[in-house]
Amino acid sequence: MNDRPEPLFVFGYGSLIWRPDFDHTQVHRACVSGYSRRFWQASHDHRGTPSLPGRVLTMVPIVSGRCSGLVYQVPAEVRENVLQALDRREQDGYMRVWMQALLTETGNMVDAVTWIASEGNPSWVGEQPLHEVARLIATREGPSGSNREYLFRLHEAFEQLGICDNHVAELVRAVRALAPRRE
Repeated sequence: MNDRPEPLFVFGYGSLIWRPDFDHTQVHRACVSGYSRRFWQASHDHRGTPSLPGRVLTMVPIVSGRCSGLVYQVPAEVRENVLQALDRREQDGYMRVWMQALLTETGNMVDAVTWIASEGNPSWVGEQPLHEVARLIATREGPSGSNREYLFRLHEAFEQLGICDNHVAELVRAVRALAPRRE
């Protein structure tokens, strides 16, 4: 259902940055205030399995938080197909939400849709010690690939875009220290 005005903007803060997998006409650097990116969600369906879940990102509300990412503009003719595909992709505890995203190049605000896994969903793990999360990411794998790949591809995309995220950078260092190898 089209519950927001055209055009559709999708805010990506995790794997959507390096693997959007949907039709879009424009891409903009953007940020959302009041949230920070965290590996506080278990992945039973993509980067882990039901018995050995990996860890994936969500955005958590933090008053002084600022989460940088990309906003994709989706053509009207594929809007509903893109929303349905992303609802399937972001299924393990994620909910579709609308928020204001600041387009960093222009300073314009847009209503953007994204998917957030909130506390209380069945796959929520919340904050855990960094070394525990790094150990899981270093060893877990699922139908979409290794958890290491998810982390390292995200970090590589951040470097290319000039996005600084201390949580992700700390995890990259910790995972590399556990099992150094070239990715």
